[in-house]
Amino acid sequence: MAKITILGGGTWGIAISVLLHNNGHEVTVWSPVQSEYEMLSQNHEHKMLPGVKLPDDMQFTMDDKEAVAGRDLLVMAVASSFTRATAARLSKLIAKDQKIVNVAKGIEENTLMTLSEIIEQEIPQADVAVLSGPSHAEEVGRGMPTTIVVGAKSKATAEYIQDLFMSEVFRVYISPDILGMELGGALKNVVALAAGMADGLGYGDNTKAALITRGITEIARLGTAMGGKAETFNGLSGIGDLIVTCASMHSRNRRAGILMGQGKTMQEAMDEVKMVVEGVYSAKAAMGLAKKYNVQLPIIEQVNAILFENKSAAAAVKELMLRDKKTEISDDAWEKQ
Repeated sequence: MAKITILGGGTWGIAISVLLHNNGHEVTVWSPVQSEYEMLSQNHEHKMLPGVKLPDDMQFTMDDKEAVAGRDLLVMAVASSFTRATAARLSKLIAKDQKIVNVAKGIEENTLMTLSEIIEQEIPQADVAVLSGPSHAEEVGRGMPTTIVVGAKSKATAEYIQDLFMSEVFRVYISPDILGMELGGALKNVVALAAGMADGLGYGDNTKAALITRGITEIARLGTAMGGKAETFNGLSGIGDLIVTCASMHSRNRRAGILMGQGKTMQEAMDEVKMVVEGVYSAKAAMGLAKKYNVQLPIIEQVNAILFENKSAAAAVKELMLRDKKTEISDDAWEKQ
């Protein structure tokens, strides 16, 4: 049995807390938000995860030291926009080589850093890993079969976290490609906004399939240029996560995209979804990385234009369809010219 603290009381953190408790670990959930702490500690349920009851012996705290001291693993489960502030807040309490696994997805807009890079910058003494893959909180919290990947710099750390999370309903693979995993997890949210917009416009399965297929091509193009492994983007934290986020109504990014496709503004859509829409925060960062690495991201570029330049979703789709003619495979070794 390991002592584990979930840092963050959102839906994903709560789903993971239930999983780890069911695996036999001693689980504490830390939340710095008074109303969230009271909801969890008093009701043993998160209002956004109805029907997922939290065990009576699960612990809840708002105290930083209590949350961190003597824990075998810390699970960083705050929204990406709060990752740096949370890491900085807890940094002095983290022991040397204390293991932290980040489960949020995003890229910091002003620095273009991944979330694990932010945590390592703020907590240099920690052993930082990531967990990613197709995994909606609503399904994990109910024990539905799910498969994900843990990435770490050392195989020993990856295997340790794999053992903690692995169960008959939660299969865990390991990978050394932290960068590729994080890029796949962050950028799929941007493509999912586009998929939702297509749904909101009333387009069909052909459009969705095109966005998923060309979307993973864009993600892999940027990811490999940055040093990620091609097979990562063909795996669970790449195409797997992209498919589930583009196809499911559990996806807050797809739901926000649907609302924008129906004519609502970005802010109106985010207000209606009532949860952090990570793709909005990663969209600008993606274009910053595209410029830095001289990579074309036409779908993500159009999403940015819709989000920040008041471009209509319909006009963006038309522009994508009328782009210059291309070949799908880069090697033009035709048998005949």
